Amino acid sequence: MPTSLADWKGAPAPSAQLLEGRFIRLEKLDPARHAEQLWQALEGPGADPKLWDYLPYGPFTERTAFDAWLNNHAANGDPYFFSVIDRASGEVQGILSLMSIVPAQGRIEIGHVTFGAPMQRSPKSTEAVYLLAKYAFEQGYRRLEWKCNNGNARSKYAAERLGFSFEGVFRQHMVVKGQNRDTAWYSILDGEWPVVGAAFEQWLSEANQTASGQLKSLAEFRQAL
Repeated sequence: MPTSLADWKGAPAPSAQLLEGRFIRLEKLDPARHAEQLWQALEGPGADPKLWDYLPYGPFTERTAFDAWLNNHAANGDPYFFSVIDRASGEVQGILSLMSIVPAQGRIEIGHVTFGAPMQRSPKSTEAVYLLAKYAFEQGYRRLEWKCNNGNARSKYAAERLGFSFEGVFRQHMVVKGQNRDTAWYSILDGEWPVVGAAFEQWLSEANQTASGQLKSLAEFRQAL
């Protein structure tokens, strides 16, 4: 029998300006305050050379084009962009967004994940996703999505590590930068979030994130719960 949603009222559109975490905080993208440090993090010395491989834009060789890209992001409500601020240094080290926002159906996606090298493979990148996921489910969303190019092994690994369930591949879904994109789909449902969210919190805790690194993986915490 179908699940009754007779009392379903939908969810609000995102409106958060600040989300606070242990390692980072997410601030609504403001190019006037964030552009310079984002330029350095994403295109400056030591930037990840593979950062733009599967994104529909970039790399940027000119600052004017980069600034126009940021200004366009900041002006939109979908995608709804956040800058990632390292709490220890105060530096802006990446951006990501809530997108494909369908409040009436309670569906939302985390996407446009663009993290500078200092964020990658660190608790900061995990916490950024956790903060957006937590916010989405607290706002009443029923489904949180993650989509990526099926050839993007790094993004697929990240989705599974973060607790998203693989749902399949949409073949010939898009044309990106003149190339075919088959899209891998992942999701977390609201009924799954209590376990997934608790695992995030335990993984990010001081008890697990020690000076020498993590003691247990996210998957281990989910399995224990």
